[in-house]
Formats: sequence, C-alpha cells, structure tokens
Amino acid sequence: MHMADALLSPAVGGAFWAGTIGTIGYASKKLSERLDDRKIPLMGVLGAFIFASQMINFTIPGTGSSGHLGGGMILAVLLGPHAALVVMASVLTVQALFFADGGLLALGCNIWNLGVYPCYVAWPLIYKPLAGDGRSAGRILIASMASAVVGLQMGAFSVVLETLLSGKTELPFGTFLLVMQPIHLAIGIVEGFVTAGVINYVRAARPEILDRSASSAPLAAGISLRNVLIGFAALAIVTGGALSWFASARPDGVEGSIGKVTGKGERSGQEHGVPAALERVREKTAFLPGYGFKPPANETKAKEEAPSWPNVDAGTSVSGLIGGVLVLAMAFGIGWAIRAFRH
Repeated sequence: MHMADALLSPAVGGAFWAGTIGTIGYASKKLSERLDDRKIPLMGVLGAFIFASQMINFTIPGTGSSGHLGGGMILAVLLGPHAALVVMASVLTVQALFFADGGLLALGCNIWNLGVYPCYVAWPLIYKPLAGDGRSAGRILIASMASAVVGLQMGAFSVVLETLLSGKTELPFGTFLLVMQPIHLAIGIVEGFVTAGVINYVRAARPEILDRSASSAPLAAGISLRNVLIGFAALAIVTGGALSWFASARPDGVEGSIGKVTGKGERSGQEHGVPAALERVREKTAFLPGYGFKPPANETKAKEEAPSWPNVDAGTSVSGLIGGVLVLAMAFGIGWAIRAFRH
C-alpha cells in the first residue's frame, strides 16, 4: 500500500500529513513517559527486518498482482503500539526519501494506512483479546490472522477513500474498492501466517518480550535480548541481501488494482504544483531508486525487457543492506532522542 503522489491531491495529502504528525507526536509523548531503554536496540533491528521484508513481493495467484509484508502487527506485538508506529514511520520515510518507494506527498497517508490502523486499531481491539496471555501458539495464529486481515482491509479501504477525496474520477469508488479489498485480503492472510511465525519465534526465545509489551512494563534487569537482537539482525541481512532477489516482478496491490480498473499501469506524476516540487526533492535524495543502482545518464533502452527471476542484482543487495542500516540508525536515534528528552 505504498501510494504514489499521483493518487492524491495536495489537500488530502496535507490533511493526512497533519493527522500522522499529530499521531506520531502522541506516540512520542507516551514513549517519553515509559520507554524501556533496553528496547531501543530492538526497535532498530526490527525496523531493519521490516524494511528488508517489505522488499520481497510475492505473487498473488489469479490477480496479476503481488503483495508484500506490511509488518505493523509484528511491530505492535513486540514493541507496543507507540514504539511500533515510530518504527513504521522510520521505515516508510527511508523508503520514500532514499529509494523512491512511495511519494513524499503520500508519506502521511502511507504511515497512516500501514502504521496507525494495525498499531492503534487491530492490535488493541483484535489481537490482544484473541491472543490472551500470548502463551498459546494456536491463539497467536488466530489473533495474527484476524488482526493482519482487518488491518490491511482498513488500509486498503483508506487508499480507495483517499483517491476518492482527491477527485481521481478515473478510479470509480465502487469498482476500485471491489478490486482492492480481495487483493489485500489475500495479502493479509499471508501476512497473518508470517506474523504468527515471527511472534512464536520470540515466544520460544524470549517470552518476556511479549508479556512486557502487552502491559507496557519494562523488562526485568536479568533478561537478555542478545539472542533475539542477533536473530533479527541476521534475518534482516539475509532477507535484504539475498532473498530480495526472489521478489515478484508483478505490480503491487495498489498498482495492480489501478491497472485492472483503468487498463493502465502506475499513474504518471503531476507536472506542476506541490506534487511536482516534492518529486524533484525525491529525485535528488533517492540515491538507489527502485532499490537498485541508477543507470548511467547516457544509457537508453530500446525496449522494456521483462526482468529475470530470480533477479540476482548487486544493486538490490546493496539497497537491502544500506536501507536496513538507515532504518536501524533512524529508529535507534529516535529512541535515544526520546530518552534524552525524558531525562
């Protein structure tokens, strides 16, 4: 659900920017009151892992589209909702600024759709009641499936609503909705299984993390996070550095839905005004656009060739590793800034 700027009007994009900034401010305030300093490194490595995981699109059979992990539920369960939103905002900001994945005008919408719904709606209202004390693998699976599906359904509906409010008349509300929701239902089911797997791994390795996150209580002094931190760091390196080669070449859920509705691919950007100005900014900051090296300025392609699969590419690996480091540094830095402000 990484929306492009072309899907939004400046008014709608600005409104969601304001709402997102306000929500992040609320999350930061809550963190400053009770942030467990020992979880700051966990925020960093989990952010790097989610960044790498989002690089892997998987094909959705029968739709012509692909999907990728959102990761909001994983973050909310392991970190609590406030830290999870801050980490998700870090992931999406790095993607938009340095990899041209999602627009800058749309960044507020993307953080809202992928962060606010899972952290502040699906986690407290669906996951926590269904998971109970978080000690049952079966209940974790059911809770993960239900919360991941609901969170993504809300995000997908929000994308349709945001385009409607932006006046994108070539994307009729009913038709766009009927295409978006089933595609993201399939993505939600996959995300539910992945979420349950990650949470059960942590439950087996260090169940105290789940207990303390659910109650917003700090970890006891004698509890070591070393093995969990090493595990997620290793997963981030392997996923971003190598598994990203196996990402599906099909368009993601939003682009695929637009293609089905309009018969075209991703919409072209706007040539004037705020969207165009933000696009020029992004062109300057995105040093690895599309998660790959920039082609030489004099290089032209006579025709667009279908990428091979797996797409073994050094640019993809470098993007996965550098992006993970950037997210880790950003999430880690925000955590320590909140800690310093509290003191």
